[in-house]
Amino acid sequence: MTIRSVSKGATLIAVLIVFTAFFTGCESGSGFMKGQSTDVGVSLSCKNYRIIEVAAQGESTGFFLFGFIPIMSPSFSEAKIQLYKSVSVPLEGKAIALVNQTEDKSFRYFILFSIPKIILNADIIEYVE
Repeated sequence: MTIRSVSKGATLIAVLIVFTAFFTGCESGSGFMKGQSTDVGVSLSCKNYRIIEVAAQGESTGFFLFGFIPIMSPSFSEAKIQLYKSVSVPLEGKAIALVNQTEDKSFRYFILFSIPKIILNADIIEYVE
């Protein structure tokens, strides 16, 4: 075993350690159930609605430099647009509502940046009467 082969092995190990350190991260998250804030005056106690889609989902991601300088922030409106796009039937002209809506926020932290994400989940119903 020569000094040159030991040096190459040590260099390779050092490069792998640095590479691993830069691409290792942590993630934190939170979520909550949204309360109904729209006062429609329609009761869901009788069969006056039909379910259009169960567990429709939309998400929006962003990018923060050094974990706190927002380059691109995630957006609730973008996540809601993606949620509506995920529905398999057209929604135009229908009296729809989002029910059982949840919002989840997560952050993936890396050495030089973080990636925040907002995920919206909801069941979509249509009022029939």
